Amino acid sequence: MSTVAAPLPPAVAQTPLPPINRRPLRRRRRIRAAQQLIAIALTLFTGVPIYLIALSAFSTRAELNRFPKALWPRGVSTTTMRDFLGSTGVVPAFINSVEVGLATLVVSLLVGAPAGYAIARHVFRGRSAYQLFLLFTRSLPVVVLSIPLATMFLRFGVYDSVLAVTLVHAALALPTTVLITASVFASVPVELEEAARIFGCTNFGAFRTVVLPMSIPGVAASSIFTFVLSWNEVLAAAILTLTNRTLPAQVLTSLATSPIEYRFAGGFALVVPSLVFIFIIRRYMMNVWGATIR
Repeated sequence: MSTVAAPLPPAVAQTPLPPINRRPLRRRRRIRAAQQLIAIALTLFTGVPIYLIALSAFSTRAELNRFPKALWPRGVSTTTMRDFLGSTGVVPAFINSVEVGLATLVVSLLVGAPAGYAIARHVFRGRSAYQLFLLFTRSLPVVVLSIPLATMFLRFGVYDSVLAVTLVHAALALPTTVLITASVFASVPVELEEAARIFGCTNFGAFRTVVLPMSIPGVAASSIFTFVLSWNEVLAAAILTLTNRTLPAQVLTSLATSPIEYRFAGGFALVVPSLVFIFIIRRYMMNVWGATIR
């Protein structure tokens, strides 16, 4: 037997629906548009100088001397880059920069990650003061530390070596490495470690199998900062080395006597390795912010 729905009362049937409030939707659209504009502005702010350096590095000398200069490639040539890479000391300086950057990354992680884990998992007297002290060490100018370090390295016989620059760069990167890894390890629930220990893992085993895999994005972010800091640092490398200079120190010491095309080629050579390194581990970096690049 079919049932027939009772008709609505006349008062209910004739009641108009309330108007739709579109203000939250319009506000969200304005916020998204503002975010897009800010992202575009930041991209142009960082991308335009890199583009201009690359354009000048791969332009002919006639194009570099022409005024006004074009904003698009007209006379593309690799002569400038070949001359720069063929200059005396450039290739050894590039190799030294890679060695120092990777060695600084390894040293800072081997020392800073355990310190960050201790800060995140253990409560001890003076923990807050210790973290504040780490921030204070980053406020010291490099030039203040370079002269005493140069004197100490001369006494120990490690002056003008890759080891000397690595030690200085690791000391500069350690405070940030400790603080970043501490915040990353603190975000991993301690209950997961306790469950791993219940199932037979040792303390190190629980860290290796539970905490470390979940902390890889944060560790990658710390490694990005460490490598870029070491790659771009120039003052300490210029003071602590004479013949085993890194690439930034090599470019800096030759700027006064080098032609303009050499400077553009040197700038491009300094930018590319950092961009390549960031591109390789960009996925881990974006995972720290809750996004994934596919």
